[in-house]
Amino acid sequence: MITIHGIFGSPFVRAIRIALDETGLPWAWAPFPLGGQRQEPYLSLHPFGKIPAIVDDGFELYESQAILRYIARKAAAPALTPDDPRRLARMDQILAIVDCYLWPLACRPVNFNRLIAPRIGVTVDEQAVLDGVPHAEVALRALVALQGDAMFLTGDTLSLADIAALPHVDALSRTPEGAPLVAGHPGLTAWLERMRARGSVRNSMLPPEKVLDP
Repeated sequence: MITIHGIFGSPFVRAIRIALDETGLPWAWAPFPLGGQRQEPYLSLHPFGKIPAIVDDGFELYESQAILRYIARKAAAPALTPDDPRRLARMDQILAIVDCYLWPLACRPVNFNRLIAPRIGVTVDEQAVLDGVPHAEVALRALVALQGDAMFLTGDTLSLADIAALPHVDALSRTPEGAPLVAGHPGLTAWLERMRARGSVRNSMLPPEKVLDP
């Protein structure tokens, strides 16, 4: 049983949940309050205080890319990593784009300030939003170029690239600044709707407690 340690609403926690549900691997939920990632006992799991971390029968693992790859390797099916070396390279490329550009430069400033800050009583940083929009444009164009005419980001089957990108692009599309950017790419919009129709993605929008104990 894989236990997810994290906070509901984190896009990285959401990606882990989607991957687990896609593979059918059983999981449990170990939540903690906002800010708990910077305190013990969580710091013993993740010394850098980021979200999420998992524990699988005593095996502790952090870093979302490592967790996603672990899930893909642990599950017998379906395959979430392509066999073709070029498609696999594209998957790795998109995972890097998500972690290095889409999230820190675009989605963290835009999505946090538009979707999270008002809910938790934090002052919205309007300049951060403005600064993030051009980076969002670049990142979305990059994803569109790599996807081409395929159904998913690395071809016609789901991969970790789709699972990692979905929470960020989905949230961005729900912001005033991001909605027109995403809508400006019909292929990406179709991909987003295709992803939203998956049961794993729909469940990931619900608090884990509702999914695990309906």
